[in-house]
Amino acid sequence: MKKRYNSPQNQNVQSRESRVASSQQKNGIEKHPLKPARIRKINGSFAFIEHRFLRDGFWASLDPQELLLYLFLILVADRKGLSYYSYDKICTLVGLSLDEYLEARDSLIAKDLIAFDGRLFQVLSLPEHVAKPSQPAASNQYQEQIRQVIEQSLGEK
Repeated sequence: MKKRYNSPQNQNVQSRESRVASSQQKNGIEKHPLKPARIRKINGSFAFIEHRFLRDGFWASLDPQELLLYLFLILVADRKGLSYYSYDKICTLVGLSLDEYLEARDSLIAKDLIAFDGRLFQVLSLPEHVAKPSQPAASNQYQEQIRQVIEQSLGEK
C-alpha cells in the first residue's frame, strides 16, 4: 500500500474535495454532467432568461401562446433585447394564427414583459412583480381593426 505524501498542494486538493462533498451533502443531491463533452458554451450571441422568470411566477402567469411568443422574442433578440421580426415571419416560425399573435403580443405588453413600437420589439427586464390578470391592453374592436388592416395589406378577404 502506497503512503500518501501530505504536500501543501495535496492538502489543498483534499480540502477542496471535502468542501465539495460537504456542500453536496447539504443539498442532498450530487450532480454531474450526463455528457461532459456536451456542456453548453456561449459562442457568439446568446439568449438568456432570468431564473426569476420561473421562480417568481412569470412562467405560470403566461398562457401557451404568450409563452411561445415571449421565448421566441428572447431567442431572436440582441443583447439589448431588440428584434425586428415582422408579424408574418413570427406567425410562420412560431405557428401562431394572426389573432393568437395579436392577443399574445398585447398581453405581453400589458404584463410589462415586452415593448413594441409597430416595427421593433424589446424584451424588457423583468418587472418587480408578476402582473395581475387584467383586461387585454387593446379592446376586441381595436384588435379586429388591426386584423382587418393586416389582411387588407396581404390582399386577403
